Amino acid sequence: MKTIHTDRMPAVKGHYSPVVEHGGLLYLSGQVPIDPATLKVPETIEKQTELVLSKIDLLLKESGSSRSNVLQVRIYITDMDYWDQVNQVYAGFFGKHKPARCIIPVGKLHYGCLIEAEAVAFVK
Repeated sequence: MKTIHTDRMPAVKGHYSPVVEHGGLLYLSGQVPIDPATLKVPETIEKQTELVLSKIDLLLKESGSSRSNVLQVRIYITDMDYWDQVNQVYAGFFGKHKPARCIIPVGKLHYGCLIEAEAVAFVK
């Protein structure tokens, strides 16, 4: 098992690794939509979804993988009414690639975020 950290992302504040690689698989920890440069959370669910997916994309690239190698994504949202907007941004991000996915309604998330997402991918 190998943990992967990147200087391009802020240091994690909790007791976890951003990415763990094992047996050719990457396990990406949940990403919330806090902009690494400004430490602010965008206002809309669309912008928050874009930011979460861009952070996942960065972690994948830093780990030697890509979004086309994503096997599964788990998305946590604070209101199921966001499903359509999240799905639209998600579909634009992945294009023709369709990883396994679930969208789970949850209560409040850290820092007032509306979404959090985690992923499993493989490394070539």
